[in-house]
Amino acid sequence: MRFPNLRQLELPIRLTSYRFKYTFIDLFAGIGGFRIPLEELGGNCRGYSEIDKEAIRIYRQNFISYLNQDEINLGDISKLNKLPNDLDIIAGGVPCQPWSVAGHLRGFDDPRGQLWFDVIRLVNQSQAKSFIFENVRGLVNPSNQENFNILLNKFENIGYCVQWKLINSYDFGLPQNRERVFFVGIRNDLENSQEYRFPDPLYVQPKVIDIIDEIKKIDAFEKAKLDVETLFGGTIPPSRTRFQKDDELNDFFIFSDLRNGHTTVHSWDIIRTSEREKLICLTLLKNRRRKKYGLKDGNPLSYENLAELIPKLKVCELEKLVSKNIFRKINNKYEFVNSKNMSGIHGVYRIVLPNSDIMPTLTATGAKDFIATESVYADNPDDYKQLFIKNIYRKKKYKPITAKHASRLQGFPDWFVFHEKEEIAKKQLGNAVSVPVVYHVAKQLLKTINIYE
Repeated sequence: MRFPNLRQLELPIRLTSYRFKYTFIDLFAGIGGFRIPLEELGGNCRGYSEIDKEAIRIYRQNFISYLNQDEINLGDISKLNKLPNDLDIIAGGVPCQPWSVAGHLRGFDDPRGQLWFDVIRLVNQSQAKSFIFENVRGLVNPSNQENFNILLNKFENIGYCVQWKLINSYDFGLPQNRERVFFVGIRNDLENSQEYRFPDPLYVQPKVIDIIDEIKKIDAFEKAKLDVETLFGGTIPPSRTRFQKDDELNDFFIFSDLRNGHTTVHSWDIIRTSEREKLICLTLLKNRRRKKYGLKDGNPLSYENLAELIPKLKVCELEKLVSKNIFRKINNKYEFVNSKNMSGIHGVYRIVLPNSDIMPTLTATGAKDFIATESVYADNPDDYKQLFIKNIYRKKKYKPITAKHASRLQGFPDWFVFHEKEEIAKKQLGNAVSVPVVYHVAKQLLKTINIYE
């Protein structure tokens, strides 16, 4: 059932004016994700540190005018010995790659991981009243517990009371599933140094449709409610996230031959295949992770393996799937051509529907994610998938994430001028911090340490 478009949110998020008078330093400044909210709150930037030339150019283009031409570019933090005096806040997004899968989880063994010690050294030297730092959630994963405790202890040893919290950008008005850890420290000798509390979620829940201009005119609709048997065959998968309801169809489609689900599109769904061929493909999919076939996360299966599972299987049937580029043969065994999950199929990994609450996390390396420019409605999984393939995928009613989309998804204001080259702009925005999150975390800090105009 459809209902009128009653959305009244104005996005990107407009930050309510709440003025303080204070100074701050912008470390690992990037393109200014911290600076925007800190200035909106009344802060005066005493200097910024960044080494990427393209990021510096965009930063200066947006923030350095004839009124503040003398503002200090502090340069490489590892070569920086001293910060300006009498600082209220030191802020920054410390490079996150050492703690992410993309960075191979090298932690302090990565030179970028060592930058945390430069941060601690400069905080100690300056004895700023407080700080706000941001990083990927991998830093607080159990596998990094020892390193995480080292950081906390070092901050405490130089005289700061530190609080930390995982915060999702979605909880502060952005339709992006972006979870990051924030550290807030207050110098121990200050009143209320132990009183900081992270802000509560805003409970403002925009959808993707609210911020993407090309799809704003699409009416939202009320989704059909379905039972667990219809959606999952009786058992709810444990991997579902907070953004996937257990009584509704998903708001996105994943293109993968290594997964299965009511909104997974396989190569055999979009290539002409018989029911028998689909059965063979699904048999390989369901059995490739069984330990009897090998110790890897996914194993190729031989003809003999598959013949035990599929009655009257012929070698020519497997070879036909090889000719269709669905299977490939390695050491006389068969596996999927599309054997890496995030690689997707034909350049597409995920297509998010306009009615979705969120887009996946933006990254600096980019992803094969797209936005559908039409909605699809059905009251059962089979029709939902077929309508999507017919009306959206085959008709190419979807488009890639642009820099403008990324800017909106990160909460950057419309006046912000991002890089003129699309790919560089998307990389810079994927590296940035979500503006509204910093705004509310910082506002709470300023109120705690009693800095008012």
